[in-house]
Amino acid sequence: MQIVTFNIRCDYGQDGANNFKFRKDLILKKINSEQPDILCFQEVLPHVALWLKGNLTDYYLVGCGRESNLEGEETSVAYRKDKYNIVKMEVFWLSDTPEIPGSRYTNQSECPRTCTCIYFQELETGKVFRVYNTHLDHIGSDARKQGLSLILKKISQADFLGKIPVIITGDFNAFPESEELAVLEDYQELYDCTKELDGTFHDFGTLKEFEKIDYIIADKNFSCKKVSKWTDCEDNIYLSDHYPVSAVLEF
Repeated sequence: MQIVTFNIRCDYGQDGANNFKFRKDLILKKINSEQPDILCFQEVLPHVALWLKGNLTDYYLVGCGRESNLEGEETSVAYRKDKYNIVKMEVFWLSDTPEIPGSRYTNQSECPRTCTCIYFQELETGKVFRVYNTHLDHIGSDARKQGLSLILKKISQADFLGKIPVIITGDFNAFPESEELAVLEDYQELYDCTKELDGTFHDFGTLKEFEKIDYIIADKNFSCKKVSKWTDCEDNIYLSDHYPVSAVLEF
C-alpha cells in the first residue's frame, strides 16, 4: 500500500508563479503517474476539494472544513475506489471539546485544527486499518503537543473492532527532536516511517535549510518497504511549498 501525506498549500492567490492554478497540472500529472492508494491532504480549501473530486476520478475524497460552519481548510483523505471501503469515519477538533466544530486550545493560533480518522477495509483481503490525518498548529508548541496527545489518546482508547492497526499522517509543524514529538515515545508500538528523510518544507525552494515537519507514523503491524519525497519541479513550479511524502507499507 502506498500512502502519501501532502500539504497542498492553502490557495488564497498569494504565491505568484506557484499559485494553485499554476500547480494543478503538475499535481495531477504526479498523482496519475504514482497512483498511490491513499492520499492524506492538508490545507484543502473548499474549491480545491471540488477540484480534487472532479479530477481524481479513481478516488473518493472525504473530509470537512475546520471552522464552526464546516467551511475552511480540510484535512481531506482520498482513497482508491477499487481497493477500499470506508467502515467508519470521524472528524474531530484538536481541543478540550473535540466534538465541537471550530473549537481549539486557548494557547494555539486563531486557526482551529482537525484530525480526520478513517477505518478502511481492503477489499482484496478484508483487512481493516485506521488512518489519522492531521495538521498541527503552526504557532503554539504546547498546542501541538496537546493535539498530538489527543490523537494518541483516541487511538489507544478506540475499541471499535478491537485494536486495529493504525497510521498517522500529516504536517506536524514540529521537528523530529522537538518536545511535541517526544510524546510518541510513550507509544512503543509506533515508529516514524520517515525517520531517514531530510527536510520537507521548502517554501517553494526559497529556504536555505529545508525543514522536516511532515510525517508518516505507523504501528508495527506495518513494515515500511520504501519512503521518499515527491520533489517534482518543472519551470520553477513545485507541487507545493512542502514536498509530499510517500511510504510503501505492508501488513
